Formats: sequence, structure tokens, C-alpha cells
Amino acid sequence: MAEPPVDPRHVVDPQTLEMLVCPLTKTRLTLSADRSELISVAARLAFPIVKGVPLLSLDEARNVDPEELQRLSR
Repeated sequence: MAEPPVDPRHVVDPQTLEMLVCPLTKTRLTLSADRSELISVAARLAFPIVKGVPLLSLDEARNVDPEELQRLSR
């Protein structure tokens, strides 16, 4: 089954991603494989990307368990 086309307005610009850092640790963020989250390895947090907008609020972040973090860092 084909995925619906992605609205170009909902895609995060790669140059913008390079400038973003974790609000807690101020370290670089990693884009998840499905491009739906930004991962802070240092803080073990995942920040959602909603309609192309990274939500870098600690209230929006979810905790990433060590096993998942290990998979993401490969």
C-alpha cells in the first residue's frame, strides 16, 4: 500500500535541523529513521515533529529507553 504524498510545508529543512539543539543538554539532535522525532542521545529524550515543526519543549518530549537509544544510534 502506497503512503500518501507528504505536504512539502510539513517537511523540516535539513539546514534548520543542523542548527537545533536539545533544550536540556544543548547537544546535537538526531533525526529518527521515520523522520517523526528529533532524538537527544545525551538526555535520552525524543522530541516530536508535528507538521514539519519540531516541538522542543520538555513537556512534549518522551523518554527513550536504553535499548531503543542503542538502536537509534547505529
